[in-house]
Amino acid sequence: MNSRILAWLLFTVVSPLPVVFAAPALELVVTVSGIEQSKGEIGIALFSSENGFPMGPGGLAQVWLPASSAADGSVSYTFADLAPGRYAVSASHDLNGNRKIDTNWVGIPREPWGVSNGVRPRLRAPTFAEASFELHESPESRSTHITVSLKD
Repeated sequence: MNSRILAWLLFTVVSPLPVVFAAPALELVVTVSGIEQSKGEIGIALFSSENGFPMGPGGLAQVWLPASSAADGSVSYTFADLAPGRYAVSASHDLNGNRKIDTNWVGIPREPWGVSNGVRPRLRAPTFAEASFELHESPESRSTHITVSLKD
């Protein structure tokens, strides 16, 4: 009899509680192409807002991969456990090992760089709005693949 009362109490207390589902964990596979030299490092940064985009601090995540690991002029990295949302990626080839994009006196990069969507404005940095894309779950896969091409 006690077990029936306990079961009834649990059912009446627990059943009205809302069921909370976690957002699906998605993956973003970024391939950086156009790596022409094996020296230095390839920096890949993931942004979820305009804060710091494209080459400043404030990104969601940043990784550095040795350029010497590039196969056929490209490297890939997977950002895991991402929530659905809007993201942008920037990449650079740090040739001299200072882990920043070197620029000339006007602010134009002197090292190869690129952003998602292939945006390359002539006289200004690309914006988050121009480079961003929607990451969402699809019935086929939880992984999305993008390529960022490095250019001088």
